[in-house]
Amino acid sequence: MTEHFDVVVVGAGISGVGAGYHLQANSPDRSYVILEGRERMGGTWDLFRYPGIRSDSDMYTLGFSFRPWTNAKSIADGPSILTYLEDTARDYGIDKHIRYRTRVKSAAWSTEDAAWSVVAERDGEEQHFTCNFLFMCTGYYNYARGYTPEWEGTGDFAGKIVHPQFWPQDLDYAGKRVVVIGSGATAVTLVPEMAKTAAHVTMLQRSPTYIVARPSEDSIANWLRRRLPSKTAYAITRWKNVLGQQYFFRLMRKHPDKAKENLISMVRDALPGHDVETHFTPTYKPWDQRLCLIPDEDLFASLREGSSSVVTGHIDRFVPEGIRLQNGETLPADIIVTATGLELQVMSGIPLTVDGKAVDIPKATTYKGMMLSDVPNLALSFGYTNASWTLKADLTCEYVCRLLNAMKKRGLRQVTPRLSGPVEEVPFLDFNSGYVQRAMANFPKQGTRKPWRLNQNYTRDLMALRFGGIDQEMEFSNPVPKAAKAA
Repeated sequence: MTEHFDVVVVGAGISGVGAGYHLQANSPDRSYVILEGRERMGGTWDLFRYPGIRSDSDMYTLGFSFRPWTNAKSIADGPSILTYLEDTARDYGIDKHIRYRTRVKSAAWSTEDAAWSVVAERDGEEQHFTCNFLFMCTGYYNYARGYTPEWEGTGDFAGKIVHPQFWPQDLDYAGKRVVVIGSGATAVTLVPEMAKTAAHVTMLQRSPTYIVARPSEDSIANWLRRRLPSKTAYAITRWKNVLGQQYFFRLMRKHPDKAKENLISMVRDALPGHDVETHFTPTYKPWDQRLCLIPDEDLFASLREGSSSVVTGHIDRFVPEGIRLQNGETLPADIIVTATGLELQVMSGIPLTVDGKAVDIPKATTYKGMMLSDVPNLALSFGYTNASWTLKADLTCEYVCRLLNAMKKRGLRQVTPRLSGPVEEVPFLDFNSGYVQRAMANFPKQGTRKPWRLNQNYTRDLMALRFGGIDQEMEFSNPVPKAAKAA
């Protein structure tokens, strides 16, 4: 049996829950279903369960525009974020639209039918859906596999090797020597949390990362919430943080040397007597990679106390007692955590066809950072790299609803981004992080001009997606058949 919905949303993480709300609020006459491959909603915030898991964006911008974040902490832990998502889905009735353990395997567009045919699998059985619009809210990485480099001697190591994406809930690291390989957001979260009970935690990095400390609570937000209605206080705080993020991002991009000097100076102040030049001074410019946020200086505090340390060097091989570096030093370990990054993936690797022809994702060009050239009635939710994911996800949902409403008003069933002329192609993401560079060959490209350029700017996207026109290099076609109109 095939079920039909106006919209099929793939993924019940933060983007999918937001999509459900916006469809109900802005296109209430459309039926929708959310297909989720896992057993629970939450995406990232349910999958990752390693110690200390938390946001590295403030919750006043990572939270939804329509639902205030009311907890005292701005930098929130994973379980609190998951509860926020679950409460949102329940309170707005979005949870009733979610089909769990339903993993989408493929999607095929038919111009004749003006519909996508979606094949999914649930408990080993195929399920079939059709929809007029397909909204991919699948996140940006492979849920089934994290990135782990190949090292010699991993089989020789006498202890346990763990990847944060698949954290064993029964792992006991109390009193153990731990080496965390990596220096990104996951590593700087794990180290101070594990150091609370481990014998010692060593963060082993090939090269330093920019690390910025900020309070876990937003004192201005908490002050406003005590004096104003929650929605008003939330809106003011949200804009305060958005504009602040944009200001400092532009400032760092415009004056990278000065920005680097200030960032490193703050680390020196926090870590007197430490070798900041070796361990905390990156070779790249600020925002060539994402900055690492630590709340309340927790990493610096553990380094000052001596419960953790940082080693900068290259791995030679694993040995029974730990890790041997190329300089001959051996780091003893009972547990090694490979916080070496994600494996990025577009739309969960789901194969697409348009009228029987396979869509070659790397050859497609992104339209406004949310649709693909020559692929009808499909959008993907992809957040910002220099700000909170949800800021762009919310705007993408609004834009999808604008397209749905315009098609209905015009009596047309199909909307397709079309390149009107040549456009210079550049990588989808302008980041030199290893996990980004490894994946860009499999991502679509972006252009160097509107509407094919991917903005990393919320206010610019706000004007374009909420208030801008919808016809620029966008083809509306495929009229509703007369019989259907009469019915």
